[in-house]
Amino acid sequence: MNATNTFLRVLLTGAGGMLARDLVPALAAAGHHVTPARRTELDVTDPVRCDEVVAGYDLVINTAAWTAVDEAETHEAQAFAVNATGAANLATAAAHHGAALVQLSTDYVFDGQATEPYAAEHPTAPRSAYGRTKLAGEWAIRALCPESWVVRTAWLYGAGGPNFVTTMIRLAAERETLSVVDDQVGQPTSTVDVADLIVRLVAGPAAYGIYHATASGRTSWHGFARAIFDTLGLDPDRVHPTTTAAFPRPAPRPAFSVLSHDTLTTAGVTPIDDWRSGLARHLAAHPPPREHGPGAGLD
Repeated sequence: MNATNTFLRVLLTGAGGMLARDLVPALAAAGHHVTPARRTELDVTDPVRCDEVVAGYDLVINTAAWTAVDEAETHEAQAFAVNATGAANLATAAAHHGAALVQLSTDYVFDGQATEPYAAEHPTAPRSAYGRTKLAGEWAIRALCPESWVVRTAWLYGAGGPNFVTTMIRLAAERETLSVVDDQVGQPTSTVDVADLIVRLVAGPAAYGIYHATASGRTSWHGFARAIFDTLGLDPDRVHPTTTAAFPRPAPRPAFSVLSHDTLTTAGVTPIDDWRSGLARHLAAHPPPREHGPGAGLD
């Protein structure tokens, strides 16, 4: 499917999520007719309902997901039902009705131990329940719906939900100093930029396949936090480095989450620009309110 100069009927699942909230206006601005579907309107684990709802659409974008990474360690069956079976249900329905499909996925499908950016075709080796269920969803999509794009992203932040940026802004107002891990490296990525990339991806000329929707460049969580403080005019030295071991979690976090954009470049689709630019745009569009306390002076 090539959406250039074509207005598509788009079904967007997981419409209550952070990315979906930026996809709706991005798709509408491109001239597409978008129907956002929350879980109450479309439970992706119900195959009959998926088939009923998908009928009549040209494109399905699946952002519905179990994203509670730590909870998935003890609720893998429930996570699998959404991330894998749900994806399979949508893929089956899309193929049945002749619709194309965009499936959102994650850096957690990799082992997180690389030292160079992960290519789209790099062998997958998830180390968490969340990663396993998302990878199963990728397999289902590619097996059941040939007209599909798998779009992996990572380190997302946006105005539509809680995220690292909002957490740092809150902590800046509450604490004199804070400690942030510096042994996990990735690509902080704005949901606005991912939404824009998906719109451009489905417009062509990209072939169906796997693509990485992350910002360019790389940093650690510590570096990201310092950049947030610096952009807001706060002293970045208030942010101290620490290690992952200091904050043990049920699910292992990837030490290296940098994804390659080679398939985008080969397809003639411009990757998202540097993560610092995305952060600056986000904070300019969504400045934090003025606070009192240690972070006084935030505007």
